[in-house]
Amino acid sequence: MSHSIQDHVCIRPAEPQDAENLLEFIEPFVADRRLLHRTTDELDQLVKTGFVAVVDKKIVGFAALEIYSRKLAEVRSLAVAPIYQGLGIGRELVRKCVELARERRVLEVMAITSSEEFFKNCGFDFILPRERKALFIETYDEATHAES
Repeated sequence: MSHSIQDHVCIRPAEPQDAENLLEFIEPFVADRRLLHRTTDELDQLVKTGFVAVVDKKIVGFAALEIYSRKLAEVRSLAVAPIYQGLGIGRELVRKCVELARERRVLEVMAITSSEEFFKNCGFDFILPRERKALFIETYDEATHAES
C-alpha cells in the first residue's frame, strides 16, 4: 500500500520560532515577485495568526490571516513550495485562516491575488452579498522603489 505525500503533511498554527525559517521559505516567492518582501518584524506579527504546512520538520507552505478590524481580515503571504503544489495544501491553509476569522468573529476575509481561480475554488468571490465589491488603487510601486 503506497502512502501519498498528504499523509506526511502536518498543518499547524505557526509558532514564534518559525519566523526565521519562514523568512528563508518565502524568499524565492519574493524573488519571483509572487509575494511582497517581509521584514522579520512583519513576519513575527504574521506568525501570530499564521499556519504552516510541514513535511519532515521542513516548512513547505504558509499563510497568515491579518486582522484589520472586526469587519475585515486578509489572507496574507500564501505560499506552497512548488513540488508540493496541487495537493490541497494551499486550500487547507486558506481554510485554516477562514476558520480563525470565524472564531474571532471577523465579518469578511479578503485575498489580493493573481491566482483568482485558486481563491474562487476556496469559496471567495468578487462580489459580497448585497453586490458589494472591493476596488483598489496602487499608491506605491515597490518594483520602482526596490533597494539596489
